[in-house]
Amino acid sequence: MTQDIERSTQEEIIKMQNEKLTVLISFVLKNSPYYKRLFDKLGLSASDIHTVEDLKKLPITTKDDLQAYNDDFLCVPKSEIVDYVTTSGTLGKPVTFALTEKDLQRLAYNEATSFATAGVTKNDVVQLTTTLDRRFMAGLAYFLGTRKLGAAMVRVGSGIPELQWDSIHRFQSTYLVVVPSFLLKLISYAEANGIDYNNSSVKAAICIGEPLRDQDFKLNTLGSKIKEKWDIELYSTYASTEMSTAFTECSAHQGGHHRPELIITEILDDEGIPVEEGEVGELAITTLGIEAMPLIRYTTGDMVQAHTEPCSCGRTTMRLSPVLGRKKHMIKYKGTTLYPQSVIEVLTSFEGLGMYVIEVITGDLGTDKLLIHVSDTLSALRQKELKEHLRANLRVVPDLVLNSKEALKAKKFPEMSRKPISFIDSRGLVSTDK
Repeated sequence: MTQDIERSTQEEIIKMQNEKLTVLISFVLKNSPYYKRLFDKLGLSASDIHTVEDLKKLPITTKDDLQAYNDDFLCVPKSEIVDYVTTSGTLGKPVTFALTEKDLQRLAYNEATSFATAGVTKNDVVQLTTTLDRRFMAGLAYFLGTRKLGAAMVRVGSGIPELQWDSIHRFQSTYLVVVPSFLLKLISYAEANGIDYNNSSVKAAICIGEPLRDQDFKLNTLGSKIKEKWDIELYSTYASTEMSTAFTECSAHQGGHHRPELIITEILDDEGIPVEEGEVGELAITTLGIEAMPLIRYTTGDMVQAHTEPCSCGRTTMRLSPVLGRKKHMIKYKGTTLYPQSVIEVLTSFEGLGMYVIEVITGDLGTDKLLIHVSDTLSALRQKELKEHLRANLRVVPDLVLNSKEALKAKKFPEMSRKPISFIDSRGLVSTDK
């Protein structure tokens, strides 16, 4: 695999993907109990799937399928497995993924090219502010990719602003791999401790886990708050354990670039049919080059838009928009359709709110009911101002639920979670708004 594909013609990209898809289909029909069973049920053989267009003959693979038949997706003997990871469980029970040595090499290649897209070179020092343990694929990917690229890495781990700043000064870190909201904590710590962060060695942040931009690629409230304080480059990324592939922004900041040698993408409507070009739909992926647990037409649950015109950076690959929201997380509230991210954006723009958690439950009438959990230290006046802020920006007013500091922190940072929680989907469960 080479990076030349980034600037190839669409015809060359399609030809390459069709060739890799043919190899994938032969491989899964020989080694995957799940896909062998699926093809037999449909009366299909390898000769029926020659091109990316032929994928429409197959049904989608869902997270429910992975949860119900996890072991049946494994295509290698367990003696070939060198690493186990699990998904974060955002949409339900975490799913186990196994990786072979070849899969780890692919993961390293993906992250090396991802970092290179964001401008990282072998002369940079990359500081990792996320965990490398707890069965977390991303942290491992960042380490392997930095190593393959030839850059240096500082594995600080999550939290502890004091240690982060000590590491920046000690090792002259130039890039941070970071959840963007943590950048605000680093800024606050620096301001409180007299650290001249705008004259530090840090020149850029590769941001994970939270969106930085709106659908028009302008910085959202969170991104703007960071940029107003700390004038460093902010690069958005989008990835998941299931795809073992990242979509990363280049210096043009016009969406995450597709790696067509690693993954086939489709954007589907509610019936699993590809949407018209430029329309929003659910991202489905078919992994290329994965040995242990390849996936075909796996629906990610993320609502996105594809941008296919060539980028000003010279790359010709498709670019993915920021995620609009999770398909399963769409909320119908008082006649208005909302995604959690739009609520997060509004709450982030309300100065001084502090910690919050959004929750959707099933109300007494069987309809969605939206709750905003906030601290019980929020004054009556600020509660009123927050409600007016929500009404002005969302056209509806969710119920505010006051929590003690300890209770709110427990919701925000569940014991087994690898990242802070901003949204809880409790529909169908017992109401928690009492």
